[in-house]
Amino acid sequence: MTAPTPHLSTEGRTPYPVGLLLAGRRVVVVGGGQVAQRRLPALIATGAELHLISPATTPAVQAMADAGELTWHPRPYRDGDLAGAWYTLVATDDPAVNAAVSAEAERERVFCARSDDAAAATAWTPASGRDAGATVAVLTGDPRHSAALRDAIVDGLRDGSLAARQYRAHGAGVALIGGGPGDPDLITVRGRRLLADADVVVADRLAPRELLAELPEHVEVIDASKIPYGRFMAQEAINRTLIEHAKAGKFVVRLKGGDPYVFGRGGEELLACAEAGLPVTVVPGISSSISVPAAAGVPVTHRGMTHEFTVISGHVGPDDERSLTNWEAAAKMSGTLVLLMAVDKIGAIAAKLVEHGRPADTPVAIVQEGTTAAQRRVDATLGTVGAVVEAEGIKPPAVIVIGDVVNVLAAAFRR
Repeated sequence: MTAPTPHLSTEGRTPYPVGLLLAGRRVVVVGGGQVAQRRLPALIATGAELHLISPATTPAVQAMADAGELTWHPRPYRDGDLAGAWYTLVATDDPAVNAAVSAEAERERVFCARSDDAAAATAWTPASGRDAGATVAVLTGDPRHSAALRDAIVDGLRDGSLAARQYRAHGAGVALIGGGPGDPDLITVRGRRLLADADVVVADRLAPRELLAELPEHVEVIDASKIPYGRFMAQEAINRTLIEHAKAGKFVVRLKGGDPYVFGRGGEELLACAEAGLPVTVVPGISSSISVPAAAGVPVTHRGMTHEFTVISGHVGPDDERSLTNWEAAAKMSGTLVLLMAVDKIGAIAAKLVEHGRPADTPVAIVQEGTTAAQRRVDATLGTVGAVVEAEGIKPPAVIVIGDVVNVLAAAFRR
């Protein structure tokens, strides 16, 4: 069989879009460099019987082989390597090898994608992305144009600006979504997508408020704010609200600040919904215990300085009989302590830590309204933090970090 004359460009060529089901079928990748490293994960996800032919690979590709995700043949390509293959990807930097693989693919009637010359290939790799179980693939002949279109479509699906509500697959139920520390850009992709699909949103005060303004007019937003020393919606009432709306056939999003399970009572809400026979989806969120210090220039761990960090709820004081925290053990740990909901108890907590052995000059950072436009950081020590918080008028929400990590990046952040 004579190979066809190669095209000089992809202009005017119209590919036939099709999704290949490669599970259990032999796929050969020739070349183990950066191109293969980018393309292999998607091929692995198909369940294909993957064979990689290359004298050398990148460390990431080597790790895929070591994990058994593909079979690596550490040698150059040989004629006959495509026998029994359904699909091949050529990704070497040697034009002669690429041409030889293409020629064999043509003889064996194996569709062949080439990273170096799309015009000489018999298959093009689309710019692809996934959202909610759907694969978006774009073919234009220009990889940069394809990628730009792919990104626009997938981003629109993920942030809800490109919606197809009539095709929603999940129906009635509840999603417990961690909205992150406050910045609306820090919600997860999945969380934002499900939020855009909600019929009812039950939102906490610490959930990213800007996202609520983007919801369609028909979405009912219920304020479940638990403002300290202010209006209070009992947890039982929140549970009942979730259940009633979901049982009425609505898709209900419980939008919470941080992560649903980090002092967020998400577990209680899940149990209540599960007992009511409702399907529940849990979407983890970026916890303020880590992200807020990071946004203020404080890493909760640092090599050679700390091997652990402990997150403690400070809503109950150290001398309160309801406290479940072993403050003596916390004081004796050498790592970082991160306190949430502790603004009004920080003086008593600091005194207890010093009493049990933490040095009074241990650095402390208080970060108020972290990751938002109102973010403010105030520094102190264990010996002074109570007075500093009062003098500076610190109000919740604030994250308090105790430990040497407070100052480790100070010089870099002053530049």
